[in-house]
Amino acid sequence: MSRSDWIALFLSFLAILAAYLVADRVFERMPHLEDEIAYVWQARLTAAGQVTMDTPPLAKKFLIPFVVDYQGKRFGKYPLGWPVLLGVGVKLGVRDWVNPLLAGLAVWLTYRLGQKLMGEAVGLLAAGLTLVSPFFLVNSGSLLAHPFGLVLSLAFVIAWWDAVGEGRGWLAAVTAGLVLGVWGLARPFSALAVAFPFGVCGVYVLVRGPAAARARVLLIGGIALLVAGLHFVWQYAATGDAWLNPYTLWWPYDRIGFGPGVGVTEGGHNLRLAWINTRHSLRVGASDLFGWPGISWIFLPFGVWAARRNGRMLLTGSVVVSLLVFYLAYWIGAWLFGPRYQFEGLYSLTLLSAAGIAWLGGWLPGAGQGERAGGRGAEARAGGASGPGNGDPARSRFRPLGVAALVALLIALNLVFYLPQRLNFMYGLYGISRARMAPFETPEAQALTPAVIIVHADRWMDYGALLELEDPFLTTPFIFTFGDQPGLAQVLRQLYPERGVYHYYPDEPYRFYTGERPLE
Repeated sequence: MSRSDWIALFLSFLAILAAYLVADRVFERMPHLEDEIAYVWQARLTAAGQVTMDTPPLAKKFLIPFVVDYQGKRFGKYPLGWPVLLGVGVKLGVRDWVNPLLAGLAVWLTYRLGQKLMGEAVGLLAAGLTLVSPFFLVNSGSLLAHPFGLVLSLAFVIAWWDAVGEGRGWLAAVTAGLVLGVWGLARPFSALAVAFPFGVCGVYVLVRGPAAARARVLLIGGIALLVAGLHFVWQYAATGDAWLNPYTLWWPYDRIGFGPGVGVTEGGHNLRLAWINTRHSLRVGASDLFGWPGISWIFLPFGVWAARRNGRMLLTGSVVVSLLVFYLAYWIGAWLFGPRYQFEGLYSLTLLSAAGIAWLGGWLPGAGQGERAGGRGAEARAGGASGPGNGDPARSRFRPLGVAALVALLIALNLVFYLPQRLNFMYGLYGISRARMAPFETPEAQALTPAVIIVHADRWMDYGALLELEDPFLTTPFIFTFGDQPGLAQVLRQLYPERGVYHYYPDEPYRFYTGERPLE
């Protein structure tokens, strides 16, 4: 390993620790979004060796957000790829480390991709920018699927260039196909969006490339389709219809596309609404990307210029554009965790930003000590230009120092001001925190177990905060129902004669009533 490799490995280790600190100190190692609650439920189910279960009695009262009851079966609406991996973490007792470990792997792969395409300086800069990105840290500390998607996206691109760009053999092609196929089992629409630019490249290779390259492209596509096709096997196992999207069983309008019946507006999703979502995503991303309010894109134009003769870097950089275009067709935006539908293309932005910084600092020609890209040197990979002012020795001498000082200042401002505020904003999201579970951990509460708790709440968050204490099979000491109705307590006593039935009001967290709370 080179010195740069060791530095990148250290940055990857820091990413693991930073992401876990976010998971622990900000999100308190528990789900906050409906998506996360559903993922955790699915992970616990797969850890028990099942992908569906029988619908429990009073299913609407034992509500789990984004978990569907259909034809006597209960299952999550999400594809199985991420829940299965998270389920491995559940089985091993390391659920809360899964995304932090993926974050560390993503930083390492970002370095390797940058090293491959534009040299070690760009790879290291991109890895460092990823590590301090608020967008990266917020998502890596969550229980969402995006960090898994980012790792698969990076692995696919690296394997693609190994197989197609450098002709390193069949193993790289098999790896690219497998990774893309697994990604199709986790986040199929994102996988399709990222694969699209490389699909265009693959068509060109099929038309103009050598026979060996054409064969590897076909192998990648064939393996990816074969593996991703298991998604339809899962849909058939869950719903009885291979083509029935479980998303639509929760919300019938939750579909990709435009027109009536897509989205929540009367006329359906349209290009105007798509642009509103995209514009807001870009606005949020302009700050969240590196924590430089409104100017996180500042080095991108220079990166594009630096890579202007590097077709591989430009194609890799187009991934985030492809994601933006594809997600125009999805009716809902995502901004709370940053523009997370574009998270799997994060390396496009970090690599191009790093290339822009390296070009401005004049570091590109000396950066190419890593792997050769198609037999060309670092100058060819970097676009053949070391930066502005090459003809002025004085400017060339002070330029690297000035660029380094500017980048260091921007990173420091993020770490001191933007990042702490951004993380503080996410703490106790939706009012969900471990403090909500504390009343159930007291000796007095434990003495009531096993128990059914009727949660008197108008908001799903007051109920959802307690689901961390419940397993899918309703065998835990406490199980919870959402809201009351006439005669519910009596029905629960008949269904669960071994359990006590208690009424719980979130505004009185340490009191458990055997009957409904008297009106004041």
